[in-house]
Amino acid sequence: MQPSRRLGETNLLVSRLGLGLAALGRPGYMTIGHATDLAHDYDAATMEARTHAVLDQAWAAGVRYFDTARSYGRAEEFLAHWLVARGIPRGAVTIGSKWGYTYTAGWRVDAPQHEVKEHSLAVLARQAGESRALLGNYLGLYQIHSATLESGVLDNQPVLEELGRLRADGLRIGLTLSGPRQADTLRRAIEIEVEGKRVFDCVQATWNMLETSAGPALQAAHAAGLGVIVKEPLANGRLTDRNRDSGFASRRTVLEAVAARLGTTLDVLALAFILGRHWADVVLSGAATEPHLRSNLRALTVSLDEQSQQELETLAEPPEQYWATRGRLPWN
Repeated sequence: MQPSRRLGETNLLVSRLGLGLAALGRPGYMTIGHATDLAHDYDAATMEARTHAVLDQAWAAGVRYFDTARSYGRAEEFLAHWLVARGIPRGAVTIGSKWGYTYTAGWRVDAPQHEVKEHSLAVLARQAGESRALLGNYLGLYQIHSATLESGVLDNQPVLEELGRLRADGLRIGLTLSGPRQADTLRRAIEIEVEGKRVFDCVQATWNMLETSAGPALQAAHAAGLGVIVKEPLANGRLTDRNRDSGFASRRTVLEAVAARLGTTLDVLALAFILGRHWADVVLSGAATEPHLRSNLRALTVSLDEQSQQELETLAEPPEQYWATRGRLPWN
């Protein structure tokens, strides 16, 4: 069982390892090997049963933070059904969801467009209502999905005021980040107040061995009292043994050498690298199968020595390169 900790200065209790449902709630996702994980079987009932099995395993292992979003297909619905079916007490789990993307794939893997981004007040009002209708009082954290400076959401006063109202109504408010300017977006977000109160209680960012650019900003956010959730710790499968890209070969050699020395696997190594950061309150596993979650959970028992840390820190890519590579990953 994992020990719990508070998410920043909120009253939300979380486990160090959480479970994200991005790869479980919809047929298509950009993780390497996702189609294999789902055995190319996209029947909704089958996918819900698979999701519940992974949730059962996570719960038994002490996972107490679950992450979803309106754009994750039917993930909120699958999660809501599981919470009720298993009789999970409201105070025993923390659920976070997100607004700002609308799922448009129509349950197809080959959809021309899987989601549409819009950070308007109308979308916030609609999606907050949808999330609350499904998740009810289980919903503890509501986040802007992929906030960027370019989207203008952090300058949209009506949206910020509505987020402040939701916060006053009991929800904790967060934002998730994406792109090479994650740190700039976060620094701007920390400054935002509505009626003299900081709007954001939490930040969720991509941070892994290949993308470390937001590290100092995340540390500063944690020191300022924000909860910090780390997403994409395995870089959408690039930090696993599924990544056979010839351009990654030299980095893979380093990963395999460190993993062999520590007697572990690449996914465990990647997760342990982040779990060792005191400022990371929750690290999200994106496992879509029980074996992958079982492997990910082993990271909780692995500590990296100084030599391993130093070797792994050499793998970071320039942010622009990392995000360009991520953008080329196929939905499958």
